[in-house]
Amino acid sequence: MMKVGLFVPCYVDAFFPEVAIATLELLERFGCEVDYPLEQTCCGQPMANSGCEGDAAGAESLFVGNFERFDHIVSPSGSCVHHVREHFTAIEQTDAVKHVRAHTFELVEFLHDVLGAREFPWAEFPHTVGLHNGCSALRKLGTASYSEIAMAPFSKPMTLLAAVKGIRFAMPDRPDECCGFGGTFSVYEEPVSARMGQDKVHDHQRAGAEFIVSADMSCLMHQKGCAERMGSPIRFMHIAQVLNGARG
Repeated sequence: MMKVGLFVPCYVDAFFPEVAIATLELLERFGCEVDYPLEQTCCGQPMANSGCEGDAAGAESLFVGNFERFDHIVSPSGSCVHHVREHFTAIEQTDAVKHVRAHTFELVEFLHDVLGAREFPWAEFPHTVGLHNGCSALRKLGTASYSEIAMAPFSKPMTLLAAVKGIRFAMPDRPDECCGFGGTFSVYEEPVSARMGQDKVHDHQRAGAEFIVSADMSCLMHQKGCAERMGSPIRFMHIAQVLNGARG
């Protein structure tokens, strides 16, 4: 049985624990032996993204200590996974560090690439969905094609969602445009970030989406705040919840 360490990002743990629960249950449905190390904390991404890479060393060391014993580490967050995989450089690159970096996966790519999941017989979602691909998952992890590069179109999250009974898709005009969250960008450039979020919500709403679904809850958190201030009725749900059987 595949031993999986569940890494839950800080904002999911604090604000959206239901996403972590759905991720756990979904992995267990596919026969994974999942453990949640209780000593885990932030992976260090906010510090590194703000230019304080050296200050992330403690968080990175603790992360490795928590997860080095697992075959794979899975997280419902593309940006956190990208940090672990590509920017875990504040600590010495021991074999344990290399193992953790090479075996950390975002949930969608783990389901699609490692487990080869293509059926979710327990799932049904009778709603019209607009798919939002977070920038890190899209452009750094390669979970879907994007418009800047001439490439054959593909979408791992869309492939997974298409297997859910009753689901319908709304196609926004600019499907791979950033929503404006960008981590600390939304703090330092708040007016620009808010307008980008509003534009994103408008784009999905014009296309007829009832729900915006994404593999990145941070993006959904930002868009949800924008939608509430706009008075938009559109709702938000993480892909793990849809694939695990949530009905909306």
